[in-house]
Amino acid sequence: MSFLSLQIFLLSFSLLVSNLPFLVTSQSPSSELEILLKVKQQWRNQPPMDSWSSTISHCDWPGINCTDGKTVTGISLHSQNIMGEIPPSICDLKNLTFLDLGNNSIPGNFPTVLYNCTKLQSLDLSFNYFVGELPNDINKLSSNLQNLSISENNFTGDIPISLGQLTGLISLYMDSNKFGTFPSELGNLENLEKMALAHNSFSSMSLPKELGKLKKLKFLWMSSCNLIGEIPKDFANLTSLEHLDLSTNTLVGEIPSGLFLIENLTYLYLYKNGLSGSLPASIKSQNLVEFDVSVNNLTGPISEDFGKMSNLEIFFLFQNQFNGTIPHSLGKLPSLIKLRVFQNRFTGTIPPEMGLHSKLIDIDFSNNGLTGPLPEHLCSGGTIIGVVAFNNHLNGSIPNGLGQCNSLIAVHLYNNSMTGDVPDGLWTSPHMMQLLLHNNQFSGKLPENLAVNLSLIDISNNKFSGKIPRSVSTGWRNLLVLKASNNLIMDTVPLELTSLRVLNTLLLDGNQLTGECPSQIISWVRLNTLNLAHNQLSGSIPSVLGLLPGLNYLDLSDNQFSGQIPFELGQLQFTLLNLSSNHLTGRIPYRLDSDAYNSSYLNTYLCSSTGLLALPKCSIHNPNLSPKYLALIIVLSVLAILAILYFVVFVRSEIRKRMDKENEETWKLTSFSKLEFTEEKIYNSLEENNVIGYGGSGKVYKIPINQSGDVVAVKRIWNEKKMDKNSEKEFNAEIQILGTIRHANIVKLLCCISSENSRLLVYQYMENQSLDKWIHSNKTRPISSINGVVHDVVLDWPARLKIAIDAAQGLSYMHNDCSPPIIHRDVKSSNILLDSEFNARIADFGLARILSKHEGLYTVTAVAGSFGYMAPEYCRTPKVNEKIDIYSFGVVLLELVTGKEPHIGDEFSSLADWALRYYSEGHPIEDALDKELRQPCYLDEMILVFQIGLICTSKSPDHRPPMTEVLRLLQQKKSSENFGRVKEMKDREFSPLLGGEVYFLSCKSSKRTVDEDVYNKV
Repeated sequence: MSFLSLQIFLLSFSLLVSNLPFLVTSQSPSSELEILLKVKQQWRNQPPMDSWSSTISHCDWPGINCTDGKTVTGISLHSQNIMGEIPPSICDLKNLTFLDLGNNSIPGNFPTVLYNCTKLQSLDLSFNYFVGELPNDINKLSSNLQNLSISENNFTGDIPISLGQLTGLISLYMDSNKFGTFPSELGNLENLEKMALAHNSFSSMSLPKELGKLKKLKFLWMSSCNLIGEIPKDFANLTSLEHLDLSTNTLVGEIPSGLFLIENLTYLYLYKNGLSGSLPASIKSQNLVEFDVSVNNLTGPISEDFGKMSNLEIFFLFQNQFNGTIPHSLGKLPSLIKLRVFQNRFTGTIPPEMGLHSKLIDIDFSNNGLTGPLPEHLCSGGTIIGVVAFNNHLNGSIPNGLGQCNSLIAVHLYNNSMTGDVPDGLWTSPHMMQLLLHNNQFSGKLPENLAVNLSLIDISNNKFSGKIPRSVSTGWRNLLVLKASNNLIMDTVPLELTSLRVLNTLLLDGNQLTGECPSQIISWVRLNTLNLAHNQLSGSIPSVLGLLPGLNYLDLSDNQFSGQIPFELGQLQFTLLNLSSNHLTGRIPYRLDSDAYNSSYLNTYLCSSTGLLALPKCSIHNPNLSPKYLALIIVLSVLAILAILYFVVFVRSEIRKRMDKENEETWKLTSFSKLEFTEEKIYNSLEENNVIGYGGSGKVYKIPINQSGDVVAVKRIWNEKKMDKNSEKEFNAEIQILGTIRHANIVKLLCCISSENSRLLVYQYMENQSLDKWIHSNKTRPISSINGVVHDVVLDWPARLKIAIDAAQGLSYMHNDCSPPIIHRDVKSSNILLDSEFNARIADFGLARILSKHEGLYTVTAVAGSFGYMAPEYCRTPKVNEKIDIYSFGVVLLELVTGKEPHIGDEFSSLADWALRYYSEGHPIEDALDKELRQPCYLDEMILVFQIGLICTSKSPDHRPPMTEVLRLLQQKKSSENFGRVKEMKDREFSPLLGGEVYFLSCKSSKRTVDEDVYNKV
């Protein structure tokens, strides 16, 4: 070979070698298509892969991203319900740089098969079901990897040291797992800009000072990490830091002053720790937008520099020991919307310009030592929904500006020294829900009218005077709680006051009421607390009080009542009964003659028949027990015995004759599906030993239909009056609608069998009965059969969440996909039935009420709901819509997470009212959750569902989301975008009611945001 030939050969060889990378990594479109079809096959054609077809270019398939329309560089299958493990063949795509499999149901250990994806730059495996420890050789992932997210899984063990060798990482999300420790070597990730380790119960770890080496770090989220010790001073070296969240740990010591010198710092969350010391006098972080150091042990004054931060929107200092005055410069901030400084030691006045320069949403100054008046301009922006300043030394009157504020929802000014009349507009502000003014020196008269949403008023211990307006029957019709103790209210208790249907608490003790109590009661069907003590009421105690079904707290002491205690009161069970210091005589009713009421009858002329009370014992010759009365008792006893004999001998025979006659009646069967039984099989099986339940309209039977053991549920509806032709037609039309519903989460109506006297509704049978039997600890749990095996089952959280989703799907179908839409009107846990595998179905569509009342879908002539589940507007308007179902479903959600009954039984009467009060008083939500379910891995989901329940039970129907939105929130419970949506709705509805902070909302909304633009730029 000549020298020239050798040179040509070497040149050709060098060119070949230089192009080897291209030759190795290039793939033909046909080979990529084959790889993707193989991936599809290994993942069993799950959506959206069912549309992957060789008939179209694979670059046009859903979830596939290509460069130049030819080469696959990305796969995005987020939220596609994928349940299989990751196929190894996915890394045969040699140019794959982007892989997003987040929010699926992928199981197994960390997929080391992805080590073979050598060009991978972005990997998202978050919100799946991965388990086990991360491999020690995790550094074998692509050296090009920039973004790694494995949040919201079940990884355990220690985070490997080798992770610190992936120095190309820009973002690292590992939050919400079960890791044991994290290594200080994470400080070697020199290019890292975002890191999230929050919600891992690490084993009492200190923050390593090595994290201070991350010069490019902008986002650090480490809330709820079981961190101890002090915040390293090296954190002041994080000069690029914009977002720091170390909340909900047990950190101690002072906040490093260097943190406040980081100019780019925008969000700082250090709340709920054990931090001490004071804030620095000089703060250079002029870009702060949100600042939250609440629930610590911080002391000292507040720097005037906070008044220079023109971007500051949220400023939370509550539950510390700060002192001094609140800087008046805070009132001049142009962006401030939320200020909460409650439970500190602040003195001086509230900044007088507060609200004048920004659109405040809510403020809370409660539990301090503040003096002076409320600022005049709090509502100048027209957006404030809560003014909270109780437990201070405020004086002066309520500003007239608040009386013209249409955005207000709650005003809590109790325990101050405020005076003057309440502005008329404050009583009628259109969105007002709570007005708490007790323990002040307010004066004036009670208003003629109240806002339609105003349900709670407490004006006790003031100087209100005048009469109770006769207009209360219309002007106060939606009031739930009225506390007006110890005022100067005079005249009589008007009969109109008894017309308030939803009133459950009425306190008028310590006033100047005179005359007799109303001897009749128009409504008061929900009243459970009545206190008229320390007045000048006279006459006899009205016997109608004993007919109030929920009355359990009655105080009529220190009045001038006379006569006997009505026998009807003895039919009630009281948690408190006080009739002392009256002119009462005669015997105490038997049920009230017990030592449980030892202090109930002091300073009276009553006697005890049992001798259990410290009262004179009643004599048989007591003038109140005359011979005529004894003779009457004997006659009635004889008549009762004869009546029993008559029932046993004659009535039972008549019932049998009636049933025999009915079996001879002509029955008409209306079928909605193929049946495996006849009408004779059903009505011949209507025997007492087949009864499994009772309703307001009749009985429910469990009836076997064949020898294989198949059964159906039969509801028998009695028709007391014969229906006319129009009503019969309407009833048939309704059952036709319900009979044609075909949805997996609605109990299937198989047929209707009708006769002249009754209707039989035949449903599919649900083996595990109703939800309420499974979630209330004070009930006996049923024994369940799952796949033929008998278990004593406690429903865990995943099962409860699935039931909630199932029920929401059924209601969403009824509201949005049925024509016409169907409003259930009686959603409750006992109407959610469970099949053998605990799949949930909505049941009981109120057909009995349709039959008896002939009502339409949207206009009702009688309230047809269940106590504890009824929306507030249901009792006051005949026009209803789907929002009443959403309220009831919200109560079910609260039942699922708390395990509590829908009616708590205190003065707030319902679970929804209790939950709102609990939330508004600032208690930790996690303490309200069902103790049987409270596990760290489920805590965030349970708190979120509690919050959704609060939203659904908003007093205003307009504030309740549609069922489609509720379903989306429940289905995508692991999607970070939900937390922002929940925060938005909760801030609008509840934030002014807080006496504390809800820590989960704060950390999950603004602090947990995976920026998709980081991924999209790959």
